[in-house]
Amino acid sequence: MDFLLVGGIGTSEILLIVFALLLLFGGKKLPELMRGMGRGIREFKDAVNTPSEDVEVGDTK
Repeated sequence: MDFLLVGGIGTSEILLIVFALLLLFGGKKLPELMRGMGRGIREFKDAVNTPSEDVEVGDTK
């Protein structure tokens, strides 16, 4: 849970953000949005960890 405190964001701020999201999107739409965000983060991590065919590995001298 220490990673949430990075940048000065505490528990009360996180609860405030969650409450604002509930007000904006409602209880039914919020899980769908979070699921989509999780998929996006997973795809980003996969893209970062997977070597690309565009990158040439060779002698850099």
